[in-house]
Amino acid sequence: MTNIDNINRRILRELKRDGRLSNAELADRIGLSPSACLRRVQELERSGVIEGYRAMINRQALGAGFTAYIAVGLSEHTKAQQKAFEKLMANAPQVRECHNVTGAIEYLLRIEVEDLAAYKNFHTEVLGMAPQVSAITSYIVMESPKDERA
Repeated sequence: MTNIDNINRRILRELKRDGRLSNAELADRIGLSPSACLRRVQELERSGVIEGYRAMINRQALGAGFTAYIAVGLSEHTKAQQKAFEKLMANAPQVRECHNVTGAIEYLLRIEVEDLAAYKNFHTEVLGMAPQVSAITSYIVMESPKDERA
């Protein structure tokens, strides 16, 4: 396991802000030599602390600015029903996240679509047609004053 000291925390914070920083710029911001900085970043990558680098996509600019969180309850609590539901969600392009959770429901979804009509279609034609689903509760996102997903 990689030692996450204050320098590594600073590296992670800077890379989280801008994953496209050059090693020289990152080293300058952290106060390390470029070679020492590169060694640390490579170790963070090798150890799995840094899993990858992604572009942050403005979904609204792509016409998918409608976001909802959906709590989904299953009718049966079997492994087969869970796997079938998870496969269905993996194949649904509207589903950006699918989490198996504890509590009164089994799954929490984050979906992104164009508008309310597209959401209604997903709700009716995908979730409403899934034989495993017994309960659907929707939470429509009005604004996201803090969103740290990369």
